[in-house]
Amino acid sequence: MTQKLLRELVALPSVNPALLPAGHACAGEKSVAEFLAATAAQGGLDVAFQDVLPGRPNLIVRLAPRGPVRRRLLLAPHLDTVAGDDEQFRPRVAGGRLYGRGACDTKGSVAAMLGALLSVAKNGKRPEETEIVFAGLVDEEVGHAGADALVRAGWQADLAIVGEPTRLQVVTSHKGAVWLKLKTRGQSAHGSCPERGRNAVHEMARIVDAVETDYAATLRKTRPHPLLGHGTINVGSIRGGTQPNIVPDVCNATIDRRTLPGETERRVRAELAAFLKHRGLRAEISALQSSAFGALETDPALPWVRQFSRLAGQKKPAGVTFFCDASVLAESGIPSVVFGPGDIAQAHTADEWISLRSLDKAAGLLTRFMRELP
Repeated sequence: MTQKLLRELVALPSVNPALLPAGHACAGEKSVAEFLAATAAQGGLDVAFQDVLPGRPNLIVRLAPRGPVRRRLLLAPHLDTVAGDDEQFRPRVAGGRLYGRGACDTKGSVAAMLGALLSVAKNGKRPEETEIVFAGLVDEEVGHAGADALVRAGWQADLAIVGEPTRLQVVTSHKGAVWLKLKTRGQSAHGSCPERGRNAVHEMARIVDAVETDYAATLRKTRPHPLLGHGTINVGSIRGGTQPNIVPDVCNATIDRRTLPGETERRVRAELAAFLKHRGLRAEISALQSSAFGALETDPALPWVRQFSRLAGQKKPAGVTFFCDASVLAESGIPSVVFGPGDIAQAHTADEWISLRSLDKAAGLLTRFMRELP
């Protein structure tokens, strides 16, 4: 059932609209949400939608316990994908793998989680006092609006399992992300007499060199996190000037600073500003996001985390470098882990694929875990 569900999901494009031209036929998660809702309803589960963005609802599927709700498990994969060509929306099975956009990131997790929930519902051995909620979230690939909406609505749970490709590891820590914009200002002049101006691109080039070498080296020398290693920085874009014969008076660059637990946007900005000032470099620093994405650090000794890790055959906690919705949920007070079939190395690639064995194993682990809940 899980493999069939994944094939059907991959065949339904759900590209984040921010990554496509306006009105593109492949944009938005609504068709996937409606398909999953119909599938869940046929399996006897309660279904609802939560408005998030125009035409882009979160899907909420519930399995009620036999008695009163005293605990809640939240299964939270995301429904959106990055863009792909037409061929990537035609699922293909070969060599024990299913190929297609989203197969790994993260429709494999969607299929495994909903498939497991349907299996528990069909079996009839639902928990006595634990409500299980599947929340198919929108917008993870860009702004995490789906997770934000869930949090703002006041949802709480004793544990959230956030679906991402972790190679079936139960991940308790991941890095955060602070995206910043740097702006240098100069003075324009005619290109034939550049000495009359001040080149903003040249100033930015000096900053980029310093950030990618000395600042990055400083991060590598700081005490590493036991699961995540050290923080990193990447200059992702640079834009300045208009044409060759004008000295540019403005230049903009964007940076991605991956953070460790305890590091905040405010701290990162202050640290970067001090670094530039110490080297006599000047740039305006501003936020590129509406809010920073914090790092995740969940106690692996929590009872349900320990129980799930035991079923997965995992003796030590694991961490990943990428960011996901788990941090958004954790910051609202929901203990969160990341788990799913597939490998992040396959995510967003031209030949994205997932091992069908990994998919089935994930569904089996989730099913066993849910059947053990009180």
